[in-house]
Amino acid sequence: MLRSHLISLLCLSWIVCWTARAEIVKPIRVGIIGVDTSHAIAFTKILNGPKAIGNLAGIRVVAAFPVGSPDIESSRTRIDDYTKQLRDGGVEIVDSIPALLAKVDAVLIESVDGRPHLDQVRPVFAAGKPVFIDKPLAGSLVDAIVIAELGAKYKVPWFSSSALRFGPSVVKVKKDPSVGDILGCDAWSPCSLEPTHPDLYWYGIHGCELLYAFMGTGCESVNRTHTEGTDFVAGVWKDGRIGTFRGTRLGKHEYGASVFGSKGNGTVQKFEGYEPLLEQIALFFRTGKPPVTADETIELMAFMEAADESKRLGGIPVKLETVLTKAREQAKVKLRSGAN
Repeated sequence: MLRSHLISLLCLSWIVCWTARAEIVKPIRVGIIGVDTSHAIAFTKILNGPKAIGNLAGIRVVAAFPVGSPDIESSRTRIDDYTKQLRDGGVEIVDSIPALLAKVDAVLIESVDGRPHLDQVRPVFAAGKPVFIDKPLAGSLVDAIVIAELGAKYKVPWFSSSALRFGPSVVKVKKDPSVGDILGCDAWSPCSLEPTHPDLYWYGIHGCELLYAFMGTGCESVNRTHTEGTDFVAGVWKDGRIGTFRGTRLGKHEYGASVFGSKGNGTVQKFEGYEPLLEQIALFFRTGKPPVTADETIELMAFMEAADESKRLGGIPVKLETVLTKAREQAKVKLRSGAN
C-alpha cells in the first residue's frame, strides 16, 4: 500500500514538473510588421537561430508584413532585400496586417519610420496581441500619447525601447553598490537627422534612452544647444539632478554614458548587441509585463519634443509639461475623431 502511494506521488511530481517545463518553453509565434530596418533581420536570426536558449527558446518569427516608406531613402532602398532575406530564411511573407495577426501570438513593429506606428498598432491592439514597438514609438508626441491611450483602452501590454537600455554594462552600473544612488548622467550617441521626424527621434533617441535608463522619470525642463555637428541637451529633474545628452554627427560615432553616484562614478562605453533587448521582449511576451512603463516612454518622447521646442526658441529652457499639455489636447481630438 505504501509502495503504491509512493509511486503515485512520484508520477504526480513528474507530471507537475513536465507540465511546468512545457509551460516555460511554450512556443510563441511572432509576426513582424515593417521589414525596412536591419532590426527585422537581426532579431529574426537571433530568435530563430540554434542558440536561442533560455527565455528566447520557443519564440520564433513565423510571418512578416513588408511595408516601408517611399519618402525615406533608408527605408525605400532596403525593403526588397530584407524581405527576400526573411523569405529565404523560412519566414512567411503576408500581404496585410490582418493576415499576419491570424498567424501569430505576438508582434514586433519594426518599421524604421515612426509615423505609421499608430496605424500599424491599432489592429494589433484590437486583436489583443502583445506588441513591441521599435524606436521611435511614433513620429510625434501626439501619436505617442494616442498609442498609450489605445493600449490602456484595449488592455493590451506593449513597450518600446532602444537596445542600449538593457546592455549588461548598463545593468551592472545601475546595480553597482560602489556607485550608490545616481545623482546625474551624461549620455551620448550618434544623432543623424531625418527631415520627416523630430530631430532626436531618428537616432538621438538611443542616447536619450540611455540617459533615462540611468536617471528614470521626473525631468521637468530641458534646454538645447544645436550646431551642424552636435546637439547638446541638458535636463533638470524635479529633485535637482541634472542629466545631459550629447548627440554627434561628426567624428567617431559611439554610444556611452558617464554616471555620477552618491558613492562613486561609473562609465558605459559601448553598444552590447541585441540579445539583452530580445531577452526582455521574450520575457514580456511570456508574462505580459513590460520592462519599461508607458509613462516613462511618454516622458522620454516629451523630453525630445521639448528639446526641439528649445531649439526653435533659441535654446531657452522648455518645461516638459508645456509640450505634454499641448500634445494631450491634440491627442484627445485625435482619439475622439478616430483619425489616423
